[in-house]
Amino acid sequence: MNGLLGKKIGMTQVFDEQGNLLGVTVVEAGPCAVTQVKTEETDGYAALQLRFGKKKREIRLEKEGGYQKGQELKVDLFKPGDVVKVSGLAIGKGFAGNVKRFHTHRGPMSHGSKSHRLPGSSGSGTTPGRVFRGRKMPGRLGGGMITAKSVKVVQVIPEKNLILLKGAVPGKSGNLVVIRKT
Repeated sequence: MNGLLGKKIGMTQVFDEQGNLLGVTVVEAGPCAVTQVKTEETDGYAALQLRFGKKKREIRLEKEGGYQKGQELKVDLFKPGDVVKVSGLAIGKGFAGNVKRFHTHRGPMSHGSKSHRLPGSSGSGTTPGRVFRGRKMPGRLGGGMITAKSVKVVQVIPEKNLILLKGAVPGKSGNLVVIRKT
């Protein structure tokens, strides 16, 4: 098995073996119950549907294993030093302008300029006479699924179903995250 569902608890700090202070994200991962086993013959691909609390997600498998419906998967799938990727729902930041959303440069701040944080020209004149699709304009920022890759497992606490991941992972505290081995 190469993945688990979990809940982001928050961030804290721990010391590693060399005495360096590391910022870590604490994730309560598992126990996850297998609610459905998908196979190559029936579905065309191998996957497990896992339940964590009331939420369900599907984790793809590289090869079919000996998993049965009702089986519980725990955090002991991971060990310190493993490299994982963590997917979660990013924090939504609401409606944002160009400067915040796309990190564009601001306009001049003096000499009568009235376009400090405005987007500027949005298109040409008569030809083509419209704004092309994909133009960077103000709109909703955040709130999408994001995957943090190459996240290192610092510590695993199996008796409390906790896993400590180095650095930040997507989402706010209490959100569902999917942890997969790379």
